[in-house]
Amino acid sequence: MNKIKLIIAREYLTRVKKRSFIIMTILAPVLMAALIITPAIIAAKAMESQKNMNVLVIDDNEFFINKLEENAFTTFTYRSGDINDFKKELFSGNYDAVLHITKSDAALRGNLYFKDDPPSRFVPDLESQLDKQLFDKLLMDTFNIQPKQFEAYKQTTQATISSIKVDEMGNEKTSFAMVSKVVGMVCGFIIYFFIFMCAQQVLRGVLEEKTNRIIEVLISSVKPMQLMLGKIVGVAMVGLTQFVLWIVLTLILIVGVQFALPNLFTGNSEIVQTAMQNPVQGETLSSIDFQQFTGQNSLFEVIQNYFNFSFTTLLLCFLFYFIFGYLIYASLYAAVGSAVDAETDSQQFLLPVTIPLILTIMMIMPIAEEPNGSLALWMSMIPLTSPVAMLIRLPSGVPLYELLLSMALCVAFFFFCVWLASKIYRIGILMYGKKTTWKELGRWIRY
Repeated sequence: MNKIKLIIAREYLTRVKKRSFIIMTILAPVLMAALIITPAIIAAKAMESQKNMNVLVIDDNEFFINKLEENAFTTFTYRSGDINDFKKELFSGNYDAVLHITKSDAALRGNLYFKDDPPSRFVPDLESQLDKQLFDKLLMDTFNIQPKQFEAYKQTTQATISSIKVDEMGNEKTSFAMVSKVVGMVCGFIIYFFIFMCAQQVLRGVLEEKTNRIIEVLISSVKPMQLMLGKIVGVAMVGLTQFVLWIVLTLILIVGVQFALPNLFTGNSEIVQTAMQNPVQGETLSSIDFQQFTGQNSLFEVIQNYFNFSFTTLLLCFLFYFIFGYLIYASLYAAVGSAVDAETDSQQFLLPVTIPLILTIMMIMPIAEEPNGSLALWMSMIPLTSPVAMLIRLPSGVPLYELLLSMALCVAFFFFCVWLASKIYRIGILMYGKKTTWKELGRWIRY
């Protein structure tokens, strides 16, 4: 046991002292924080620098006069006469654009004249205003209905269905399936990335020691299985250390920027509110009071109050599946690394190992769309796919017995993988200059 601890300490300290580890540990949080902060800064700067448009409106129909809505960035001035006389106004500096609404008995046509390009949303916003005015005119002229009355009718005839999840105790909680799907897919992608990244380090570490003949010295002092377990656990601790540091440093950077620029994220609250109220794939979050949603004391309370899953449960399950998913794949990667002489030769053996996890990522949308379906259920039970599949399902709600069964299968399969990998590792680690075949691997396992 002491020898395993020494190997773990050696693997851990050797890797965390590497320059590449230190650089990536610092650089990755900066990049992640930049991905969050930069769009907010750009959006805030865009709002500050948005061009003020002073628009001259020439309406040949004389219907839209004094009816277009102004805002902080757009003002309208109404005139009548020949459009050619007013185009010169663009070069006098009095107006930024001239809107000419032509007279027509059919579809409304208009021309916008400008010297400098207007903002990208300016023309669509104008079209929306003109459409609304024409629709209101149709309501009054054809159906004798006032626009405000029509809006009231729309409000009273809209159907709203709230999704409410009920547990066995009769407790109710409003369900937001879209949020659960997104959280599940994000967790699945993260755990997929870290499993492959850390398992690959084990493979390269084994190959490096085998190529440099260091393994021959180590084997004289420790058993092959002890060496393999020490390497696997040491790399796992390195991965967890880096993962925790990434989260902590990213949060520190984001919180620091928020303290330095307190209005950076709140300045775009109207945009966020509008996005939340827009239906996405048949769902809407408009039933959530926006101020109530964003005014919670902490992220934990928001998750606990509004979503189907417990943040604590999600975090603990993420750590469990990360650890055991990594241990399963790392032991198989260690076995492959011991059986070959170069990383290029390992692909034929890694392909069957990695296909289940890649298949799970390919099936991420069907699993998220139907988290309690047969596909999601079976993939969350098979140990080679459950680390990703169960994390995708978990935010949508998983029965406790299914979760416990999946965890038990993961633990049992890990011990099987360690036994299998140790059989290959003890022989393959000392084999040089020979191409290993599947038949030979089978002989090593039976030996």
